[in-house]
Parts: sequence; structure tokens; C-alpha cells
Amino acid sequence: MFIKILKLDIGDILDSNLIQFIGWVPAVIFPLAAGMQLIKIHSNKRADGVSASAWVAFGIANLCLYIYAEKYDELQTLLGMVGQAVIDFTIAGYATYINRLNGVLRGKKVES
Repeated sequence: MFIKILKLDIGDILDSNLIQFIGWVPAVIFPLAAGMQLIKIHSNKRADGVSASAWVAFGIANLCLYIYAEKYDELQTLLGMVGQAVIDFTIAGYATYINRLNGVLRGKKVES
């Protein structure tokens, strides 16, 4: 919005190759960062402090952003938004599974 107020097109300032590179940064960093969370849960076999509902919210937000961006066939948006959403939902499900496996549910022990 601020850029439009100045009537400035970012494409006039940045080279198209630089814009493509910038598009790859979140497409790589977001899934890698979330992947680290998934690896930590898996390696520790614990998900204490991992909010499954927050990761579901991130997943929904990424899918909504993908629709909003309207760049459905670009690899950057597929990896950075749809791929990220898949990882987000995976973290939520796996954290819930690990917590149930360890007998932890909403701060209480689950009776078997």
C-alpha cells in the first residue's frame, strides 16, 4: 500500500533476476525452518510446548496466501506456501500424535 501511495513500482527498481531470487528466499527458508521443528519433534520423541493449533493456523494462512497471490503455477509459491502448509499440518498432526503417545494431552496424563 505504501509503495502504491508513492506511485512506485518495485519492478522499476529491482532487476527481474533479483526479484526471482527474492521469491526463492521464503520458498526455501520457511519450509526449512518448519522442517527443523519437525525434525526436533521426531528426534526427541517429544512435542512439549508445540502448539498444534498454531501450526494448523499457519497452514491455513499459507493456503489462503497462495490463493491470494494468484501465482498458482510458480514453483516458489508452490514450495513456499502450499509445501509449507503441508509441513505445518504435518507438524500439528505429528505433535498431537507424539503427545498422545507420551500420554500428554492438554497438560494432563491420558489414561489408557
